[in-house]
Amino acid sequence: HCACCMQGMVPYLPELIPHLIQCLCDKKALVRSIACWTLSRYAHWVVSQPPDAHLKPLMTELLKRILDGNKRVQEAACSAFATLEEEACTELVPYLSFILDTLVFAFGKYQHKNLLILYDAIGTLADSVGHHLNQPEYIQKLMPPLIAKWNELKDEDKDLFPLLECLSSVATALQSGFLPYCEPVYQRCVTLVQKTLAQAMMYSQQPDQYEAPDKDFMIVALDLLSGLAEGLGGHVDTLVARSNIMTLLFQCMQDTMPEVRQSSFALLGDLTKACFPHVKPCIAEFMPILGTNLNPEFISVCNNATWAIGEICMQMGVEMQPYIAMVLNQLVEIINRPNTPKTLLENTAITIGRLGYVCPQEVAPMLPQFIRPWCTSLRNIRDNEEKDSAFRGICMMIGVNPGGVVQDFIFFCDAVASWVNPKDDLRDMFYKILHGFKEQVGEENWQQFSEQFPPLLKERLAACYGV
Repeated sequence: HCACCMQGMVPYLPELIPHLIQCLCDKKALVRSIACWTLSRYAHWVVSQPPDAHLKPLMTELLKRILDGNKRVQEAACSAFATLEEEACTELVPYLSFILDTLVFAFGKYQHKNLLILYDAIGTLADSVGHHLNQPEYIQKLMPPLIAKWNELKDEDKDLFPLLECLSSVATALQSGFLPYCEPVYQRCVTLVQKTLAQAMMYSQQPDQYEAPDKDFMIVALDLLSGLAEGLGGHVDTLVARSNIMTLLFQCMQDTMPEVRQSSFALLGDLTKACFPHVKPCIAEFMPILGTNLNPEFISVCNNATWAIGEICMQMGVEMQPYIAMVLNQLVEIINRPNTPKTLLENTAITIGRLGYVCPQEVAPMLPQFIRPWCTSLRNIRDNEEKDSAFRGICMMIGVNPGGVVQDFIFFCDAVASWVNPKDDLRDMFYKILHGFKEQVGEENWQQFSEQFPPLLKERLAACYGV
C-alpha cells in the first residue's frame, strides 16, 4: 500500500485495527495468517498511538500466533512481529520478558524453515531494543537455546548463516553481557574464515579436484566478528591477541568477491576502534589495499573502506602522514562525482576531514577542490563524534590555507550553521574563522557578502557567532 492510500485509511484505523486483531483468533488458519500480514502493514500507525490502545493488544495476540499450531500462521506471525519490532524499537522494553518467553518457547516448537524466520525476529529484537537486552534475566532466557543450536550445527551447515546474523545483533546489543559466550563464538568465526580461505586456495590451484567454496560462510563470520568487536570493545583484545585474525583479514581484504571485501573493511574499522595496538603493525600492508578499494563502482566496498580509513586515521594521528597520498586523490574524486549516494558522500567527507585533522599540512592544499561538496554533504547530518572530528579537520585546514575557501565561503558558513550544539572549543574555532574572514574582507564587503545569505542562515550566524 502506498502512503497516499494510507492517509485515507487513518480515520478508520481505530475501528479497523481491533477488528483485525480479533481476526488473529479466527478458526480458519488462512484468515489468521492474512490478518498477521495486514496488521504488519499498519505497524507504524499502531506504534504512533498510546501503547495501551493497540500496541499491547496487538503484541499479545501476535505472540500467541507465533505459537500457532499451523506452520503458515507461525511464519506470518513471526514476519509480522519482526516488522512491529522495527517500528516499535524501545517501546518494546516493558514487555521484553514476555516477548522472550514466547520466542524461546517457539525454539523448541519450530521446524526447520520457520526457525530461520525466528532467528530474524530475535536479531531484529536485539537491534530494536539495544542495550536494554543486557539484563541477567533476559540473557538467561535467550542465550542457552541459541548456544544449543550453535553447538548442534556443523561448520558446513548453511543454517549457520541466519544464526550467525542473529548472534551478531545479539552480541552488539548485549555488549559486556555477551562476554561469557564470546570465546567459542569468536574461535568458530575465525575457523570458518580460515576453512573458506583454505578451500578457495585449493580450488584455485586444482579446480578439477576441489569444489568452489561457499564464501557466504566467510562473509557471515566476518560480520559476526564485527558485531563482537563493536559489542565487546576493548574486551575483544585478548581474543584478537590469541588468534591469527589479522593475517586472515589481510587475505579477505584482497578477495575477488566484493561482498567479502566489504565485510573485511567493516571488521577492520571495528577492530581499529576496539583494539588498535593489534591493528597498527599491519597498517603499512593494509593502507595500499584500502586505497585500491576506493572505487565507487562497488558502493558498499568503497563506503566501508572509506570509513575504515577515517577510523585508522583517528588512531594513527601524525603517523598517518606517509599514507595520505595513497588515498586523498581518490577521496576528492569521489566527493566531486555526480550521483554519488548520500551515505558514501557523507563518509567520504568525514574521512577527508579526519585526514585533514591529523595532517592539515598535507591535505589543506586540496581545499579548493573539495570544500564545496564537503560542506553540502555534511550540513544535513546530525551532530555526532564523526561530524565533530571532521569539522575540526576543516577548521585546521582553513588555518593552514585560508585562501582555499574564499570562493566557497558561503558554503562553509552554511555548514557551520547546521550545528545544533558544537562543543565549546569547536564553536570557538568557528567563531575565529568567521570573524577572521569578516576582518579580512572589511565591513563593507562583508555586508555585501552576507546580503546573499538566506534569511535563516543570516539569523543563525548572528545569533550564534555575532556576525
